[in-house]
Amino acid sequence: MWPEDNKYKQMAYAINKTDGTVITTITDGTVDNTTTLQLFGKSYSGFGEGLNENLVKLLENAASTAPPGSPLKGELWFDTSTNQIKVYDGTSFKPTGGAKSSSSQPTSPSAGDLWHDTDDDQIFVYTGSAWQLVGPVYTAGQTLSGWKIETLGSSGGNKVVSSMYVGNTRVAILSKETFTPSATQTGFASIKAGLTLNSTLGAVFDGTNTQAANIDVSSTTNTSGTVIAGGNFLRADAADTMTGALTIDTDTGLIVGGAQELTVTVSSNDVTVAQTSQDKDLKFTVNDGGVTKTPLQLTGADGGIDMVGDLTITGNLNVSGAYNYTSSNIVQHSDTFLKVNAGNSEADAGLIVETGDTDDARLFYDVSENRWTAGEGSTSTGSNYSPLIRLKDAVEDGNASKARVLKTTAAGLVTVTNINLAAVGSDITSLTSTSSVSVPTTGQVATSLKLWGGATISDDSSNSIAGNRYVETSAPTSGQGANGDLWFVREA
Repeated sequence: MWPEDNKYKQMAYAINKTDGTVITTITDGTVDNTTTLQLFGKSYSGFGEGLNENLVKLLENAASTAPPGSPLKGELWFDTSTNQIKVYDGTSFKPTGGAKSSSSQPTSPSAGDLWHDTDDDQIFVYTGSAWQLVGPVYTAGQTLSGWKIETLGSSGGNKVVSSMYVGNTRVAILSKETFTPSATQTGFASIKAGLTLNSTLGAVFDGTNTQAANIDVSSTTNTSGTVIAGGNFLRADAADTMTGALTIDTDTGLIVGGAQELTVTVSSNDVTVAQTSQDKDLKFTVNDGGVTKTPLQLTGADGGIDMVGDLTITGNLNVSGAYNYTSSNIVQHSDTFLKVNAGNSEADAGLIVETGDTDDARLFYDVSENRWTAGEGSTSTGSNYSPLIRLKDAVEDGNASKARVLKTTAAGLVTVTNINLAAVGSDITSLTSTSSVSVPTTGQVATSLKLWGGATISDDSSNSIAGNRYVETSAPTSGQGANGDLWFVREA
């Protein structure tokens, strides 16, 4: 009955996973290869060798260039081609993310792999296509460079700051508040809210800046032709001096004054200097021997020009308006000629003297007559105007050329046709001297004459005295007078 009893004692192994799932059933005396490891049935011959091999595989995580066959989810495999531990996720083996330390990049990496670069002492992560630096941002040879979060002590407590290092030297400190470090920080005696630069480095901001709150004007030494010291900029809040030329490259020009009274502007290349305050003047002053004088003033109240002092004009003076006299009685010109009507067509021109009536006195050149004319009254009628006499227009023979001005001949003679004396004068009785050369008034006559001896010859009204000299209105008659008598005929 033994065999019968032994038959009923044989039973296969049911092999379960961790979650209770049966992975396989192993018959007695057999070996199962459903998994990576060998699973033995009861009474399998060679059990010891197979079990030991299974243990070795577990120790080395099935180290091989090829993944193990029939893997279970969660099974580890050391990929000897990449020197990585990988885990089976139910579909394929995935890297566990372990870091590899080497001087060169690992080959055949998987996304998520970490690599420690032993040359630069930096950590990289593989993104699936490239190695991305995790940190630090500087290599071992570069030493500390970049931002570093630090805590600095102060009288107001510890302050957290971000320090910027370059080559293991702190270049700047970024802080949210102003404080003084309690421990000495080279180049940072005081730390301002914002960014403070290391004072020992002469550090500056270089480049383009859209806004600045302050400019250090303590220095005028430029570091280059493009980096200008703050002290070389013009001040808007104080009087300042510049050594270079100032160019205002805009037509809106220059504006001066608390009320912007003075402006210098340009329009179509025309320059306008303006005093914009109503009825106010634009003055030009000079220092004359220590005394401030105003030789030129543009008056805003009347739009005129006031000048004090001598005026020298080297060019032409063209006046389109009227010339108004001043308190001066005499206008002096050093020129030998004064020219009027220059550049115009021929027109009567000359000198006008203002008189009490509307028709002023004039001395002018009459273009139509080609001669000078003078007079007073209406120039349209010309009734009170006469031409000025020229010597060449005068004649010596008034009989041949009547109605002309007379002049004497070389011998001092003048020829006329008649002389009419219309006035009748009174007798001349005061001729007591034979040497008098007085000329009696036109119309007067002498009723008594003197002989050379001085005796007076009087008119006895008889007109018969021999040697008498007398004047009568009637002609002498026969028998009157004697040889040598003078007879003067007087008009009635």
